[in-house]
Amino acid sequence: MHIVVCIKQVPDSAQIRVHPVHNTIMRQGVPTIINPYDLFALEAALALRDRQGGAVTVLCMGPPMAEDSLRKALTFGADRAVLLTDRYFAGSDTLATSFALASAIAKIGETFDPVDIVFTGKQTIDGDTAQVGPGIAKRLDLNQLTYVSRIAGLDLETREITVERRAEGGVQVLKTALPVLVTMLEGTNEIRRGSLADALRAARAEITTWNAADAGITDLLKCGLRGSPTVVKKVFAPTPRAEKAALIETEGKSGAQLADALIAAILDRNPALDADLRRLSAGF
Repeated sequence: MHIVVCIKQVPDSAQIRVHPVHNTIMRQGVPTIINPYDLFALEAALALRDRQGGAVTVLCMGPPMAEDSLRKALTFGADRAVLLTDRYFAGSDTLATSFALASAIAKIGETFDPVDIVFTGKQTIDGDTAQVGPGIAKRLDLNQLTYVSRIAGLDLETREITVERRAEGGVQVLKTALPVLVTMLEGTNEIRRGSLADALRAARAEITTWNAADAGITDLLKCGLRGSPTVVKKVFAPTPRAEKAALIETEGKSGAQLADALIAAILDRNPALDADLRRLSAGF
């Protein structure tokens, strides 16, 4: 069994700042990390490999410095790493990114072993679109299982996977055939501590580095800015709220009294809402 896990190196969101004049994200001096959602995908892949055998390949598209994130993934126990890096990928939106990653995954299947499962996080913390995983599945004609909370079972003889998927109003249990793409939810597992042997292996491992041509990409018009129809007009930090939280005393009050006090406080802050409610009640 061969599993590919797509990871992304992202700026640490806790330290991102927005330029006060240009309203753009200031990345200089901001440390980078593996997208936290991708770590849940990586652990799910490693757990499957431990139970079923096979290999886990981690794939990252980014600048040469993204090699650090791939080595980090190797310390957790991944078997090999592929870095997709080329100046033609600069400025890629989710459409261009999914195209490049899908091309690389297809090349990985040709170069190493056919790919049975592709794992991604549900989204990234720098884009929050959740579009790249489904975009890869569409381009590679893979069955896709999104917002998965647990891998319930995997039968390699019948080549079927069963998962639990979080949905509105409950949990769906779904079964589909391999090959498949799975996007993992947050909080579904906890990334393992890498062993000393894996850390030493990661330090001296050779990262497979591909440019666009190496990944089998011939149509460069689908890459980078030229292949990205999305245009970001403005990035800005939310305006801090000036209102302070209201304090409601709870001592000696019943549940009904607390509810009345809460409703009164809300209506006091929103006179228009109070007027609308009175108008509606007058109509009944």
